[in-house]
Amino acid sequence: MVQRERWSDLTIADLLTLQSGLSQKAAPTTGNRRWSAFRSFWRYLKRVERAELADLPDAVTGRTPKRLPKALPTDQTRQLAECAETDPKGVRDRLIVELLYGAGLRVSELVGLRTEHYRRDEAVLEVHGKGGKVRFVPLPRETTAFLEGYLASARPHLAKSPSAFLLLGDRGQPLSRQGVFNRIRKWSVEAGIERKASPHTLRHSYAVDLLKGGADLRAVQELLGHASIATTQIYTQLDLSEVRSRYAKAHPRK
Repeated sequence: MVQRERWSDLTIADLLTLQSGLSQKAAPTTGNRRWSAFRSFWRYLKRVERAELADLPDAVTGRTPKRLPKALPTDQTRQLAECAETDPKGVRDRLIVELLYGAGLRVSELVGLRTEHYRRDEAVLEVHGKGGKVRFVPLPRETTAFLEGYLASARPHLAKSPSAFLLLGDRGQPLSRQGVFNRIRKWSVEAGIERKASPHTLRHSYAVDLLKGGADLRAVQELLGHASIATTQIYTQLDLSEVRSRYAKAHPRK
């Protein structure tokens, strides 16, 4: 470990040694977090204490590995959806799951939906995504059926006053992001899902299931509203077991 009497005695070599020590026996994210905290402290010493200090090295402690999306198996997605009750609030909660998984929406896109964004004749949602970009997402028949049922029976009970928003809270207010998150967590516990689901889990599941079913990568990019194809390509990194399973079914030599 580097030891000096004053901070100003530390050299570039000392700082590199310190940086290496902070990341030793730690995950890249932990090492980066430690180094970031030290950089903030170093800037404080320079700005407030007016200390004459060496410049910090530009190198980072480690590259954070890109994590694969966490998707739910199809049967668990169905279990999650079927946990909702049959009263108006339960119908709304079932629709939340159906839209997140059936249309691959971000939670911000979900809570921003207005009734006019549902194009009934085409069974399509007009989705307003990041940067104000608009995309049109076709809905599966099952999702469309639940949406129609919600509009016909559940939403009129939830609406305490006129509202343009599609999904309403228990008191008739627009549903919040945190409200959606809490409901998904609640139903994942009810369904006995070992890994607690989140709205983004269902979006991941939508993408992975489309690609496993043979959907074109560019088409999935458009449906998800990704600006870059590189973001969508993350979903193609399937488990080796999945690759082997496909091979066993498709290759004549088995």
